[in-house]
Amino acid sequence: MRILKVINNNVVSALDAENLEIIVVGKGIGFKAKPGDLIRESAVEKVFRMQNESEAEKLKALYSGLSLEMLRVANRIIDYAKLHLSKQLNQSIYITLTDHIAFAVDRYKQGMVFRNALTMEVRRFYNEEYQVGLYALELIDQSFNVRFTEDEAASIALHIVNAEFDSSLGEVMRMTEAIDGIIKIVESRLNIRLEENSLFYDRFVTHLKFLFQRVLKPDMSVTTDNDFVEMVRTSYPEEFSCSTAIGDYISERTGHLISEEDKAYLTIHIRRIMPNVRQT
Repeated sequence: MRILKVINNNVVSALDAENLEIIVVGKGIGFKAKPGDLIRESAVEKVFRMQNESEAEKLKALYSGLSLEMLRVANRIIDYAKLHLSKQLNQSIYITLTDHIAFAVDRYKQGMVFRNALTMEVRRFYNEEYQVGLYALELIDQSFNVRFTEDEAASIALHIVNAEFDSSLGEVMRMTEAIDGIIKIVESRLNIRLEENSLFYDRFVTHLKFLFQRVLKPDMSVTTDNDFVEMVRTSYPEEFSCSTAIGDYISERTGHLISEEDKAYLTIHIRRIMPNVRQT
């Protein structure tokens, strides 16, 4: 393997024996390295072959800003999920779950902890994935001294479910069309252009997928934290108005209402994709 580009001290992109790009992780693997250098096999901890160039670019962008320990923890959780679930997970899990865990840990250290209104439902409908989430919580605590509640186990479980998501073609098409309509609503109402290859865009679309899975399961009811909803509505009135319009759109297409709390969480995701507030 020869180095193609140094991402940081612990991550490089390289060319394998078939001249295809791979992403290689290992302690100090990029330190003082330069394109064309051979990679020592003993330094390699993990090799990633993404499904396409876009996925590879997203992984490199994500990994460039994360510590080696964060990458190791996320990879151990994914390896554990693969072993104990015996299910095929989409390669994008390395992007979505790693990004989620890093963001959650950072959010925790800033004193921002959101509850998951679907914890009980996730434990009921996706118990195997939920158990992986509990394993993840223990590992995160050991590695970063961050003790999440079981709500975070449910959030991790949902990312795993999304990676194994397998619906009928009709459902996938309906969800895809609806997500496209929602993107247009956001761009039109907020007068912005979303970057489809960005991590922020991926986070938003992943959230929409979770939302549709929940909306289409009428028995997966949610409770409402009125104080949280009011705080979000007051803090981000323009984005909350956009979320309300999205709620109306989803209701028209599915015949199901989304809760005020769902609108609040949707508002937070919309806020994060606004170009001028991405640093928050």
